[in-house]
Amino acid sequence: MRIENNSLYYSFSFLLALLLFSCSGPATNNSASEESMEAANSTGEERASPLKTVSGTIGDKTVAVQYGSPGIKGRDIWGDLVPYGEVWRTGANEATYISLEEDVLFEGQPLPAGKYSLFTIPMENEPWTVILNSEWDLEHGHFQYKEEHDVLRVPVTPSWVDESQEWLSIELVSDGLQVKWEKLVLPINIE
Repeated sequence: MRIENNSLYYSFSFLLALLLFSCSGPATNNSASEESMEAANSTGEERASPLKTVSGTIGDKTVAVQYGSPGIKGRDIWGDLVPYGEVWRTGANEATYISLEEDVLFEGQPLPAGKYSLFTIPMENEPWTVILNSEWDLEHGHFQYKEEHDVLRVPVTPSWVDESQEWLSIELVSDGLQVKWEKLVLPINIE
């Protein structure tokens, strides 16, 4: 009797596992995209700073960027929420990262293909420092940043515009990237 019960138990467990597995649907690709993140947000996984991904080409170079997009939400941004003179993850939550499929010139400096976290050091009245770091998969952004893993540091001069943008965006443009938030536009040249 005991053998039959164990046999019945294992058969039932196997059938239950098979049923659960078959109902879970097909495996999906884990690559991030705006569409997949918007779908995640519509299922109740709402983030205060939505995760965004942009990808495309700059010239003939394939580029992708993933970042958390914080909102102003009535806060003072530059020099307050984002302090001057300190490393900033250039987004929210996990580190912003850039993926390059080919070698590029990044602000005129050679940069091998690969994935890099993107940090900046905002300054009040002088050029910002844009940093690419080899540790690209950091869950907590600048809290895990280590300068010894920097691959490249370049100065970039921001511009300020009249119209304010509520949500941080990183856009691919013909000559590189543009980081935009509040009244800031930070152009980053990539060739």
